[in-house]
Amino acid sequence: MNLIITCARHLEIETKQELIRILEKIGDPKPSIMITSMSGILTAETILEPMSTVKKMREMLLDEPWCVRYCLRVIPIQKVTETKIEDIEKGVLDLIKFISDSESYRISIEKRNSNISSQELISRIANKVNNKVSLEFPDKIILIEILGSTTGISIVEKTGILSVEKTKRSISE
Repeated sequence: MNLIITCARHLEIETKQELIRILEKIGDPKPSIMITSMSGILTAETILEPMSTVKKMREMLLDEPWCVRYCLRVIPIQKVTETKIEDIEKGVLDLIKFISDSESYRISIEKRNSNISSQELISRIANKVNNKVSLEFPDKIILIEILGSTTGISIVEKTGILSVEKTKRSISE
């Protein structure tokens, strides 16, 4: 998986079809999209680079707001690991090179179907990252998306996650 997509509950099939159409349009002829056991959550495996996919989808949305009806958020994933504190910590350390020394960061964790300790995870990662923390206006976000026994990790800027609703709202302002 290199994308996580959220949608309204019970609209997973429509979201999957919409996502296939969008990914084909931006360059992946055969994306693999899975409807997870969690309501409103899909994962995708695409040959496209996840960060640029989110960027292209945002541009597409700004040009044609009506082309996205079911996807709510599209989250790029750079690394996938098992949902174990040690594995997640190692995964974050593998990606830490995407934060330069002068940049601040925040750790954001979204947990679904897991009882792993967010507090322990945050403190273990924070102890290994020497950069300044900024909860309000971070330069980068260490994103940890826990989906049961699988965890997706990314280091993104604030605009690195596509929120369809916020993007559509920005058009009307």
